[in-house]
Amino acid sequence: MNLILVEIITLSRVKSTTNCIYKYNFIFDILCQILQRAMYYSTEKRTSARSVYLIVFYISAISMTAITFYALYQSIVEYASTGKIVIGEILVKTEFPFKGFSKLITYLMIVSVVSWYCVTKLGGDKVKEVSPALRAILQIIVLAIAVVSLYEFVYNFVIWSSLITINALGGHINLDTISIAYPNPQTPWNLVFATKMSLAAFLISAHGFYIISRKDKPK
Repeated sequence: MNLILVEIITLSRVKSTTNCIYKYNFIFDILCQILQRAMYYSTEKRTSARSVYLIVFYISAISMTAITFYALYQSIVEYASTGKIVIGEILVKTEFPFKGFSKLITYLMIVSVVSWYCVTKLGGDKVKEVSPALRAILQIIVLAIAVVSLYEFVYNFVIWSSLITINALGGHINLDTISIAYPNPQTPWNLVFATKMSLAAFLISAHGFYIISRKDKPK
C-alpha cells in the first residue's frame, strides 16, 4: 500500500514538473516571438528611415548641382556679353518655377543644409571610427569655419540692411540687386546671395561641430 502511495506521489510530482516545464516553454516561446517581432520592426524602421534620407539626399544633391551649373552658365554668358559679373546675382534674379515664386538662391540654401543633414544621418556613425587626434583637428577646423561664416553672415546682413535703409530714405526700394564691391571691385558680391549662403555655411559648420563633439563625449 505504501509503495502504491509513493508511486502515486512520484507520478503527480513528475506530472506537475512536466506541466511547469511546458508552461515555462510556452512563456519562453511567446517572449522569443515578441523579441523577433520587435527586432524585425526595428530593422524595418531603420531601413525605411535610411531609404528616406538617401532619397532626399539624392534629390537635394541633384538640385544643388543643377542650380550651380545653371548659375555658372548664365554667369559666363553675362560676362561674355557685358564684360562684368556680380557674383550670385543670377541666382537672386531667377525665380522658379514661375515669376513671383521663390528664388534659386533660396532653393540652393535649403538643399545645401538638407543635403548635409542627410549625410550626417547616413554616415554620422563613421565619426566613431576616427582617431581622437584627427577628431580634434576636425573640431578645430569646423569651429573656425563656423566662426568665420557667422561673422560673414552678420557682416553681410548688416550692410544689406543699411543699404536698404539708405535706398528707402532716398525713395527707392531695392532689395535684390544690392551688391558690394568687396573684396575685389572687379567682381562685386550680391548681398542677398552672400547673406543666405553664409547663413547656410554657418548652419552646416555648427551642426558639424555638434556632431563631432557629441561623438567625442564619453558614454
